[in-house]
Amino acid sequence: MTDIPNPTPQKKAKAVSPLRASVLDFAASPLAMIGLFVMVVMALSAIFAPWITPQNPYDLSQLSIMDNNMPPGSESFGGMTYWLGTDPQGRDMLSAIIYGLRMSLMVAVTATLCALAIGMAMGITAAYFGGRVDTLIMRVVDLQLSFPAILVALILLAILGKGVDKVIIALVIVQWAYYARTVRGSALVERQRDYIAAARGLGLGHARVMFRHLLPNTLPPLIVVATVQIAQAIALEATMSFLGVGVPVTEPSLGLLIANGYSYLLSGAYWISVYPGIALLVAIIAINLVGDQLRDVLNPRLRR
Repeated sequence: MTDIPNPTPQKKAKAVSPLRASVLDFAASPLAMIGLFVMVVMALSAIFAPWITPQNPYDLSQLSIMDNNMPPGSESFGGMTYWLGTDPQGRDMLSAIIYGLRMSLMVAVTATLCALAIGMAMGITAAYFGGRVDTLIMRVVDLQLSFPAILVALILLAILGKGVDKVIIALVIVQWAYYARTVRGSALVERQRDYIAAARGLGLGHARVMFRHLLPNTLPPLIVVATVQIAQAIALEATMSFLGVGVPVTEPSLGLLIANGYSYLLSGAYWISVYPGIALLVAIIAINLVGDQLRDVLNPRLRR
């Protein structure tokens, strides 16, 4: 009898960890990778602004009124090249944009983290206890979301006044409801799982069940919402600063830089407003590209 050759044993597929699979799925989108690269470059530029900018645009000793309104590529009397031109105060626009980006990112990230913490706590509490607690919290959320965010922010700043801390408080109040609603929806589903019943059966305290067991399983949608809300916070802050109720003149953001050059657009000095506007647009688009891909990666049912 002819011996039947043994079939070649198949190689076992290597198990891929969920984190690695998520990273590979995210990297599959060229647009998301471009957005992530732009985000990293902008974040590093904002962090190291004092060391990479050719000028501190808010140090009066480094400014010269003789260099005001110089077009892009001009050279100062001291030999310095203004690649993006100067504004009416003689500030280098490249330096001003990087410092403005620093302020915009700081305000947006700080407000988002604070709003995220408040929203998570309120949403988890509403979903876990249910009943009147859930009804009360969600009615407040519904009331908050029934008004346009920009209108609420403008009213708050009109009451609180100008200042970086006031802008952050206004953004936190505007944003927390989005996180509360998101985490509540996820927590209502997770609350019915067996591991929550087991944790309760073991006699664990409410706080431990809520924040050690329930909350970690509601994080994926929160990460997506937080990423998108950073872009929304940047846009809101820029809008308020453009209208003159945001950050003060001594700590300008991209929105205030755009406002400073608005009156010079018709006189031909377009670069004072256009370049900060481009930087603002690029930052928002990059963050939204990353958030859109995170949504698809963390929720496979939404993949196209």
